[in-house]
Amino acid sequence: RSLRDSYYAGRSEPTDLPGSARYVLRIKPVIDRVVGTVLLILASPVALAVALIVRVTMGRPVVLVQERVGWRGKHFHLYKFRTMLPDRRRGGDGFAGEDRRVNHKSPADPRHTRIGRILRSTRLDELPQLWNVVKGDMSLVGPRPELPDIVRRYETWQHQRHLLKPGVTGLWQISNQNGKPMHECTALDIAYIREVGFTEDLRILALTPLAMLGRRRGS
Repeated sequence: RSLRDSYYAGRSEPTDLPGSARYVLRIKPVIDRVVGTVLLILASPVALAVALIVRVTMGRPVVLVQERVGWRGKHFHLYKFRTMLPDRRRGGDGFAGEDRRVNHKSPADPRHTRIGRILRSTRLDELPQLWNVVKGDMSLVGPRPELPDIVRRYETWQHQRHLLKPGVTGLWQISNQNGKPMHECTALDIAYIREVGFTEDLRILALTPLAMLGRRRGS
């Protein structure tokens, strides 16, 4: 792909990896696979309940499959429970809110159903991403996975965020930055990459439930 050819050409491994290369290349993938598998098993009853609710209230498809940009610019399929009305891209009532290139999410987006808003505010819609972690497409902690159309508009410095696998959670999630300009969120991703390590990952994982509860109370 042109993205990989243009930005990553000539970059070697692991010399272009920030932080501890040994942790990123050897330890972090093992932790992701093992912990991701355990969490997937433990969360399966909740995931099945959510799937049933989505099927009853919104119909099919229950799981949304989106193409995202991951590690070193490689594209992969991300899984999440559907939270929006069906055929929203083909409908005539588009969302006239914030530009997706400027803001990541809008709580006022009318395309979300009532159930969908609850799933997004509690982040239960992201449970299927544990399968992405087990497959090796994603990490438990890392930069957020972005849409290809957005990445094509990146400035050169923003591609640094693809030096690590994207994460289910990350620094921008616990910083409550959903309504902030996109360049500020990207800066947080790059800040995480520069400080990546076991202690930082553990801190982010520990703070993620608190951040989720905080957003839920404020919603």
